[in-house]
Amino acid sequence: MRRSLALRLTLAVAAVGVGTAVLIAVAVNLAFGARFSSYVSAQQQARQSEVVAALAASYRAQGRWDPSALGFVDPLAAMAGEKVSVLDAHGQLVWSSTSGAGGAMAAMGRAMMGTAPLGSALRAPVVVTGTRVGTAVIRLPVAGPSPLDQSFRASVERLLLVSGIGAALVAVLVGILLARRVTAPVRSLTAAARSLAAGQRSARLSHEAPDELGQMAAAFNAMADAVEAEDALRCSFARDVAHELRTPLTVLQSQLEALQDGLAQPGPETLASLHEETLRLARLVADLETLASADGAPFSVERETVALAPLVEAVVAELGVAMQDNGLSVDTRLSEVTVSGDPLRLHQVVANLLSNAVKFVPPGGHVRVELAAEGAWVRLEVADDGPGIAPEDLPHVFERFFRGKETRIGGSGIGLAVVAGLVKAHGGEVAVVSEPGHGTTFTIRLPQKAPEPPWISAGPAPAFPTANVARENRRESPASNASPAVDVAAARRTPSA
Repeated sequence: MRRSLALRLTLAVAAVGVGTAVLIAVAVNLAFGARFSSYVSAQQQARQSEVVAALAASYRAQGRWDPSALGFVDPLAAMAGEKVSVLDAHGQLVWSSTSGAGGAMAAMGRAMMGTAPLGSALRAPVVVTGTRVGTAVIRLPVAGPSPLDQSFRASVERLLLVSGIGAALVAVLVGILLARRVTAPVRSLTAAARSLAAGQRSARLSHEAPDELGQMAAAFNAMADAVEAEDALRCSFARDVAHELRTPLTVLQSQLEALQDGLAQPGPETLASLHEETLRLARLVADLETLASADGAPFSVERETVALAPLVEAVVAELGVAMQDNGLSVDTRLSEVTVSGDPLRLHQVVANLLSNAVKFVPPGGHVRVELAAEGAWVRLEVADDGPGIAPEDLPHVFERFFRGKETRIGGSGIGLAVVAGLVKAHGGEVAVVSEPGHGTTFTIRLPQKAPEPPWISAGPAPAFPTANVARENRRESPASNASPAVDVAAARRTPSA
């Protein structure tokens, strides 16, 4: 049977309270018995010394044993429930407290005081001026709890029992209150999580405290914010993809229907237009494949020594036609540097950055690509004099699906996210500086030598596909044999997006 957390907390607190009361009762009983027996034994020793001292004083005062002078011992012995006898130096009985009224008084005293029965006789020498003048025979009550002591002890045990029951009840009450207080945020979290799972993305927790429960509430709220933002991005991405797919499909459909109806002839211009729309669809499919790989595929970097200058020049050459069509000029300042990395991945990084410039820099714009060594690092800069990025969009440019509110050019919104993930996978870092109306500069820093694990080991991707997946895409898709060129070809028709 499932038990709630509140019930378990209540039972735990109650068990602690009852266990504490039981331990206290046991400890008090043990301590009471040991300490009381020790106390009684010490009292008996002291009493024996007092009796011997009193007998010695009487002998010194009389110069001999005088039974009539020993009567002062009788009432004291009777009150204490003792039996005292005095023997002279020859062992003859001189006086005993049991003779006459003393014995009866002693018995009555023991009955009234509830003292224990008499123990065995103890013999103690009576010494006066260094000479043994006699022997005191003393029988004291047996060391241990008397009936009165036992009654007191029983009353203490009853008090402990009542206190234990009271402590258990208080513990149960405190446990209930504590459990309700502790589990209230947990119940709220459960309700909010169920609401979130049911699609109510506005579910949040209001518990604010500096303790672990407050941290749990803050973590849940952060997760809910991320889920809500991710849903919004996915919805926006789906709308954008639908729009991007609708345009080339509409063009393809209309032109194919025109060919079927005989309204157009399959000449070079028509075939070029159909091919261009096919390339545009291929770019969108490649973006969707990248997204699918980003969500679940393992990731590894196949490293080798890569000369970056020829790689950058190759990408610039591939994008040359697109740059000319868009009226862009490019200036390259490339130093001969090498890094340890995956050439296919690095090609993708440079191609994405330059394709981004082709998309957003207006005709007549200028793009600068600079490559230089900085100590143990290599710096790659791609700068343009385009419209720039709005300050509120700048922190989000490397997020998946993100597209600025002012963006009017088609795209999937994952190109820069791919750049950030691939640079990080190489142990590098990427940054962007931009100001509206004054262009944008992307700066990438890569280590010249391979970084230590976990970068070089296979593991989960930051959110990007495997190198093998990318290579398979390049081999199997005719439209993607030169993937950067595909992007550029699609970019040439961005006004129709």
